[in-house]
Amino acid sequence: MTKLRILITTALVIALSTLGIRAATAADRPPAPCAAAPATATSAEVAATPITVWLAGDSTMANPGALCPVGWGSQFDALFDDDVTVRNLAVGGRSIQTWLYESAVSGTMGADGECRLTSSTYSARWQAMLNATTGMKAGDYLFLQFGINDSPPTCPRHVGPARYQQLMTMMVRAAQARGAHPVLLTPVAAITCSGTTATKNRGFVTETYATGTATGAPVIDLQTLSVSLYNSLRFCPHDGDFGSGPVGAFFCDDRTHFDTYGAQRIAGLVAGDLRRQNLPLATRLR
Repeated sequence: MTKLRILITTALVIALSTLGIRAATAADRPPAPCAAAPATATSAEVAATPITVWLAGDSTMANPGALCPVGWGSQFDALFDDDVTVRNLAVGGRSIQTWLYESAVSGTMGADGECRLTSSTYSARWQAMLNATTGMKAGDYLFLQFGINDSPPTCPRHVGPARYQQLMTMMVRAAQARGAHPVLLTPVAAITCSGTTATKNRGFVTETYATGTATGAPVIDLQTLSVSLYNSLRFCPHDGDFGSGPVGAFFCDDRTHFDTYGAQRIAGLVAGDLRRQNLPLATRLR
């Protein structure tokens, strides 16, 4: 019996020792290597999303048909990176209503004090912006600058303040409905001097700001910015000679339209205010 107990005890010791060795071996074994984490692209490796900046306005924004005038919109594209395309559909001599409806705006004024429309069909340029396939898309921008040709008392250019705000609001809402971002601009100033000081001379500023407030669209006060620039360049007092000197290098032979240098400076003002307001488009400036 004693021998039997010894044999059983010895067998148990050997079995437990074997298990201990195996457990230690398993515990000491190095863990299996983890699967490599998938590589993530850096911001530099991610291509910028292509966007289009659409421009609607008058001759102070339009592409040039000759050496002068040169609209500031023609100089805007060069300020952005290669994934931003500027489509400038500004046209000289247009009020906001004639830009939208072209020849459908008649020369007859209605009882409401507004020029009558002979058709509600939009101009080809606005239809192009509204096109579901090739027009404004989510992430694009729409810059609106009118107010220079809208103040005459006669049709077809005349636009009253309420009508101006109504049309601008409609354009803003159309852009927002497509996921685009409207940006409103007060009309750029011409040169008028009060002694040694350049002064403001454009209307529809209140209506532009009111549209921005109602729709949430940012406003660039290009009239104030341009007048401040004219004063910094000491354009006043002015003797009326727009063809020579610093003023002649900035403007065409008038007090309103820009030569190439002037258009570049005005485009720079717009870009600078994008940065000042910290608008997302500013990140795409060179």
